[in-house]
This record gives sequence, C-alpha cells and structure tokens, in this order.
Amino acid sequence: MDVREMITSRELTVQDYVAMLRRRAWIILVPALVAPLAGYLVSYAFHSKFTSQSVVMIEGQKVPESMVQPVVSTDYTARVSTLAQQIQAESKLRPVVQRLFPQSDAGAMIDTIRANMSVEPVPSELLIGSTAKGKKPNASPFPGFYVKYTAPGAREAQMICNELTALMVDENARQIADAATGTSEVLNRGIEDAKNNLDSMDAKLAEFKKHYVGQLPGDEENNLKILTGLNSQLESNTQTLNRAQQDKAYATSMLAQQLAAWKTSQNATNPETLQKQLSDLQTQLLQLKSKYTDDHPDVIKTKADIDGVKKKLADINKASASDTDESTDKASIIEPAEIRQLRLQLHQYEDLIGAATRDQKRLQQEISTYQSRISLSPAVEEQYKQLTRDYDNAQKNYEDLQAKKSSADLTVKMNNQAVGERMFPLQAADLPDSPSFPNRLFFALGGLAAGLAIGAGIALILELRDSSIRNERDAEAVLELPTLIAVPWVATSAVGINGNGNGNGRFKFWQRKKSVENGSAVLKA
Repeated sequence: MDVREMITSRELTVQDYVAMLRRRAWIILVPALVAPLAGYLVSYAFHSKFTSQSVVMIEGQKVPESMVQPVVSTDYTARVSTLAQQIQAESKLRPVVQRLFPQSDAGAMIDTIRANMSVEPVPSELLIGSTAKGKKPNASPFPGFYVKYTAPGAREAQMICNELTALMVDENARQIADAATGTSEVLNRGIEDAKNNLDSMDAKLAEFKKHYVGQLPGDEENNLKILTGLNSQLESNTQTLNRAQQDKAYATSMLAQQLAAWKTSQNATNPETLQKQLSDLQTQLLQLKSKYTDDHPDVIKTKADIDGVKKKLADINKASASDTDESTDKASIIEPAEIRQLRLQLHQYEDLIGAATRDQKRLQQEISTYQSRISLSPAVEEQYKQLTRDYDNAQKNYEDLQAKKSSADLTVKMNNQAVGERMFPLQAADLPDSPSFPNRLFFALGGLAAGLAIGAGIALILELRDSSIRNERDAEAVLELPTLIAVPWVATSAVGINGNGNGNGRFKFWQRKKSVENGSAVLKA
C-alpha cells in the first residue's frame, strides 16, 4: 500500500476537511467566478422569446343549481383542457392565421401556435385577491386559468394570445348553448317515446284488468267473502230442495191414496161394475132362496139391492155420453176438492224444486268460478305486479324526462338571458416588456452552479492524488508507529525570517511537502 492510500484510509475529521477547503479555495473560487459570466454571455447566443398571458375567469350560473341543473360538467380542469385541444383544430386556427399573417404559411404557423400555446390554472389566492375583495379569506371563488403564448416578438405574442383567449371563451359559450339546445331536443324525443311507451303500458294494464276482472290482487279477500256467502246460500238451497222433495213425495203419496179412494167410489157407478154386481146379487139371491123363504130379511135386502142396481143401469143407459175427452174433463171436474188441493200442492212443490234446482246449479257454477279465481290469484297477481311495475317505471321515466325537459328549457332561457355559466377575460393579454427566454439570471445562476461543481471536482481530484504528510495523524497512518514528540517547524530560509513565513510551517505547501517527506518535521521513535 503506497503513502497516499495509507493517508486516505485513515478517518478524516472536520479539521481535515477545513484544511482541504483552505488549501483548494482558489481552485474552487476561480471557476465559480468565471462560470456565471460565461453563462450570462452564452445567453446572448439564443434568440429572445416573449410570452404573453391572459387571465380567464369562469363565472358560475347565477341561478342556484338546486333549481336549474347545469348542462356542462363542473370538472373545470377537464373542460379547460378539452377546450384547449378543440381550439387547436385547424378549422379554428386557420381563420386566425389568415387574418393576422396573410402572407405566411398557414400550416406551419398553425403548428407553431400549437407548439407554443399553453393553458395553466390560476391559483385560488390570486382570484380571491382580484375578484373577491371584501370577502372572507376562506371564500371559494370560481376557478380561472391562464392562456399563455410564446413568440419571437412581444406584439405577436400579445395578438395571438388575445385571439386564443377569445377562441376559448367563444367555444365555451357555443358548447354550453349547443349542449342546452341539444339536451332539450333529445329530451323532446325521449319524452315522445316515453309517452308512447306509457300509453302502450296503460292499454295493456287496462286490458289485463278487463280480462281478469274480479281476480286482481285487491279482489282476493272480497272473493273469499263472496265464496263463503255462496257456500252458505248453497247449503240453504240444498236444505230447501230436500224439504221440497220430501213434501212432494208426501203429497204424491196422499194424492195416490185419495185417487184410489175416489176411483173406488167412481167404480160403483160404472156399467160393467154394476152389471157384474147385478150378476153377483142374482146369484146370491138364488142361494138365499134355496135356504130361506121370500120373507127372510136377507132375501128381501138382496132383492132390494138388485132393484137398485137395475135402476142405476137404467139411468146410465139413458145418459148420453159425448166423447172420451169430455168424459175425462167432466170426471176431472167432479174430482173432490181434496184431490184438486193435493194436485195444486204437487204443482207448487215441482215449481219450488225446479227453482231450487236451478238456483243450486247457478250457485255451484258461481262457486266454481270464484274458486277458480282464488286458485289463479297468485299467477294473476304475479302478472299484475309485473305489469304495474313496468307501468310505474314507464310513468317514472316519463315524469323524470318531463322534469329534465323543464330544467333544460330553463337552462336555455338562462343562457339566452346571460345568467348561466360563462367565461370572460379577467385580464387581457399583456405586452411583455422583457423576454421570457433566455432568462439571463437563470443562465448566470446555472453557470455559478456549474463553476462550483467544476471547482469542487478539481479540488477533490487533487486531494485524492496528493500523497503529502501534513500532520501527526498522516505520519501515524504512513509509518504505523505512535508519535512520541512533535518539533515545531523552524524556517531555514529568509522567507520565514522576513515575514513570508511564520516559523510554524505556514508557507507554500510544496515547500512543506518536500520538507515533511525528508523527515525534518517529525521525530519518530
């Protein structure tokens, strides 16, 4: 390991660094003083450019947003960025270039404008100081932005900056107006479609109600009540029908008995019956005469009966009977009152049974209908809910569109009356009195930084290459032996005696380096 490496390998202290700085001060100061001047002179090699800027303020709508919703986004950063891109379109810049620079190449000039234009947000505190005088410090002003343009000439920068500012303001106003008008037109078409849809849903709902009348969700409880009443009526009707059938059966039995008795009495006047009776009586008389005399009471009674039967036969033969129908009518006319009463009762019972039977069938049909309604109620309710849900959605959509249409119409009126959001130049483009590039102070400061860096680099290189032994710590690091005693330096030349040295080694570093290397400053054990 050489001497330099031994010295640099030891731990350096603050005093070592201070000593290094004192030794290399001129090497650092000379580039630091020369480089700023060089940088300042170099700045004259660049062409001057001037930057003009204007301040545009965004004023919000004067009508509260709770009453009229804005038709444009409130994200001002995105909107301003979009506007800056839109006004850079060739269709926007070409008329400006042709008006301001009729002799120049329009395409190249448009590219130049695009490259040298910039838009930056304005700090809020500046807007507060400019537009919100008298307001509280925490007031929240409307945002604004700078429009900047850099050109070789100050007047050219001002003109183009003013044109770009006007383009942005006009484009924003046009977009707001188009957005309001377009929104109103779109909403008109949407309202028409929503109305047609609502009418269609209304017709479907009405047709559904008509088709499922009595089966709608609200009718289920009423249907249950009606079904309960119909079941009660059917039960009562069944009891009435049973009683009527029983009464009819009893009346039929009584009528049969009455008819039998009446027919028996009617058979006593029948010629054939009388003839048979006469034959029987004559036979009986012969038998009685064979046993008794003519004065016997039985014989006398039998003869009297025979005479009576013969008289009846004679009366019947004399009677002239017309036809069978008349005989039947007469026979029916001369029916006893009890029989006619029973026939009337039977007729009433039959009418009652028929009416009860018809009512029973009607009630059974109605019960079946209401049972079917109740059984279909869940499916009908599901369909009805779907229809009403679609109808409610269509109605809500229609009402929302109507509300938005009213808001859009108000927005159009608001913009027409200049009470909507607007951009306006708070400060017109200024005429720069000094170039924005090159910044000579910046060049000088850059030269100063570069000079300091160069000087410090040279000093560092020299220190790293220096192998001089300058103090006891250097000697210990090189010799790897402890220091026993240090002898002060005594000048051996006129330089030290005459005041150019102080006797302690504070003279030219190369003289000290040579002396120390010869071992004259330090005594070693």
